[in-house]
Parts: sequence; C-alpha cells; structure tokens
Amino acid sequence: MSHKDFPVTNGVRFLRQHKVSFVPHLYPYEPHGGTGHAAKSLGVQEHAVIKTLVMETFDKKPLLVLMHGDCEVSTQKLARALGVKDVNPALEKTAERLTGYQVGGISPFGTRTVLSVYVEKSILSLPRIYINGGKRGFLVEIDPKALCTVLSSKEVEVGNPIG
Repeated sequence: MSHKDFPVTNGVRFLRQHKVSFVPHLYPYEPHGGTGHAAKSLGVQEHAVIKTLVMETFDKKPLLVLMHGDCEVSTQKLARALGVKDVNPALEKTAERLTGYQVGGISPFGTRTVLSVYVEKSILSLPRIYINGGKRGFLVEIDPKALCTVLSSKEVEVGNPIG
C-alpha cells in the first residue's frame, strides 16, 4: 500500500514521529460492525484486533483501555486495579472531545488530550496486533510492544471473553 492509499491521521503522524513501524490496512467500515467485522475483512483473528476504549473513573478522570476484540473489560476488575470506586465507559461525545477521533475510529496514538493508557497484559504476547489508526475503516498493524514504549501504557488483567 503506497503513501497515497491510506489517510494520514494524527495517529499516523504520531507513529511516524516515534519511529514505530506499521502496516496500514483499510477495510469497508460498517456501523456497529466492531472488531468482528474488521477481523473478517482483514482475514485475521478477532483476538489480534485491539479496541481502544475511553473510560472514566468515578471522579470523571478519563483513561484509555486497550482490549482484545473478542473480550470485554470488567469494569469491576479495572476499578480494583486502579484503586478507585468505579469505572465506566465515557459518553460518545466525551470520547470524541478527548481523543479528537470519531467513535469507531479512535486510536490510542495522537489523541487530542494525553490520557493514561492501560493495556490488557495478554495483548503484549501477541506477535502482531491490528489497532485503529485514527479513522473508521483504518487499522494499523504493529508490534504490540510499541504500546509500552510510545504510550507508556500500564499492564492490567481486566478482560473477560465475550459470550
């Protein structure tokens, strides 16, 4: 895929600035298709497609959680890990205001507001991950260890399989 074939988002600019090697992947965005649709479109396992979730603590402190596409965040486990009373998903408009991205296209890279990032520990043991590049229908394939180096992410174990 050449430079002209994919969008140059704030996420792409961030990855380039931090010298993170990535492979861009475009796919036809489908509202409410989620990581299942993205994985099927790219022919990869949903477990390797990572969703970026904007959450807020009880006192409205925002944060990002990176989770496998086929898992959900246990807000109870996350609150315990953070030592706070409660954690919940942020409202859509709050998520968009904080990140500068549309829901369905939120990347952890190049967010408008610098947010604490928590990554599900098992993501880091995958050989490659597919994570949003900052636009709906656009994932970047990277080495998951880059999450720790360029985002200063903290490891958590807060995922539960969906289903």
